[in-house]
Amino acid sequence: MTDTSLTDGSAHGLKYLFKDKPEKGEIREIAEGVLWLRLPLFKGLDHINVWLLEDTDGWIIVDTGLNNDATKEVWEQVFDQTLNGKPVSKVIVTHMHPDHVGLAGWLCEKFDAPLYMSRLEYLTCRMLSADTGQPAPDEALRFLREIGSTPELIENYKQRFGGFGMAIYRLPQSYIRLSQGEEIEINGRIWQIEMGNGHSPEHICLHCPSLKLLISGDQVLPRISSHVGIFPNEPEANNMQDWIDSCHRLIERLPSDLLVLPAHNEPFYGIHERLQSLIDGHERRLARLLELCRTPRHPNDAEIFSTLFRRQIDADTFIMAATESMAHLNCLQRRGKLSKQLDENGVLIFASI
Repeated sequence: MTDTSLTDGSAHGLKYLFKDKPEKGEIREIAEGVLWLRLPLFKGLDHINVWLLEDTDGWIIVDTGLNNDATKEVWEQVFDQTLNGKPVSKVIVTHMHPDHVGLAGWLCEKFDAPLYMSRLEYLTCRMLSADTGQPAPDEALRFLREIGSTPELIENYKQRFGGFGMAIYRLPQSYIRLSQGEEIEINGRIWQIEMGNGHSPEHICLHCPSLKLLISGDQVLPRISSHVGIFPNEPEANNMQDWIDSCHRLIERLPSDLLVLPAHNEPFYGIHERLQSLIDGHERRLARLLELCRTPRHPNDAEIFSTLFRRQIDADTFIMAATESMAHLNCLQRRGKLSKQLDENGVLIFASI
């Protein structure tokens, strides 16, 4: 997840539950047995929202924050001041990005609690963790060259490769799988599992019909757009179409009057409006890119970046931006609108058909 923020990302027409937001580390009650905790992140995206659900035999934690001492310190305060002597009975992770899964293993170990994830999120997390200490593979370096990365960026990638495993606390060797349509009973209430795709492989959301709540993770955010990219392990993926399709599916499956509890920004009403805004925004950008590609374009073309992102793209954000431009370009190519080939320098080039 990043705040490179697509253009046109405003969320007009949404209503927010609170006029303010809690300080980082402060607990706020959202509904009976549902608590909101904001944890610190990093510059550019300075917080993540995690959720505590009270159950009959303990507390269920949904998402965990980063694996660092500052986040652990906040959690220790929560254990002392908020849990009322009840243990953590389950840890649920919406998806495998480090701000969500970072301390899942630590919490599971501390409380001898089971980990709940979808299968693809758990296995992908374990796979990326296995890269720790390994050299960057040739396939990844070729992909970086094909999207227009400079030699300096490629060298930096080689130095940082395998960092994912060091960014998270080691996961348990087993987990409990969450699947689309499955139901979990928490404190006498049913929570339904709804899946999203594109931002991550098999992202879960938690819908409680009786409380009219949706814990949305990164699948639905009110003010920023979730990163949807193409990555070296699956360069021909169509993650943008997966994302758009999952937004359509959530509109069909979820009622319009839910209070949405997102991983970033603040709880809000207007889920159908926001999902449609996300769909429409990406479709507008796809249309603009198709027009731009009347002149053949590379994924790192400055006009493509300015169409997709409201901020200046620099060396720190280049790979994130180029992988998102690839998601849009791959989508148009799979729709039969663009051709794709390598130029004489081995860089991908896309052109309107």
